[in-house]
Amino acid sequence: MSLKQRFAKALRKKAGRGFTGYPAATVALYGPDDKTATKVAVGIVLAEDQEPAFLERWSSQGTDVRNDHGVNEQILKFIRAHGVKSVAMVDRIIGCPHEEGVDYPEGTACPRCPFWAHRDRWSGEVVQ
Repeated sequence: MSLKQRFAKALRKKAGRGFTGYPAATVALYGPDDKTATKVAVGIVLAEDQEPAFLERWSSQGTDVRNDHGVNEQILKFIRAHGVKSVAMVDRIIGCPHEEGVDYPEGTACPRCPFWAHRDRWSGEVVQ
């Protein structure tokens, strides 16, 4: 296994263990479509029914963050630094990498990501 694959595999392995207690990390992937993840957000939840206490985001321009050795290494360091016991990770890209109310107006579709304009972010199905 190459060094580049090691961090991605370690992250998948942590996620594959299921819930083993708090603190827990959530790993979510975002991209302009359902093929290329250009952003990953990792939140650290310290206890049940709490909002994330820590949140980090990593982005790339045009390359898939899932295949970025440096990003995967930084994610693992972030998770380890907070003593995370459980990792929940999505198995697909769940939406646009741009933030509503920050990158485009609240209540509108992102003008840069038409793929997600009429799509359910969890199923990927087109909705009207």
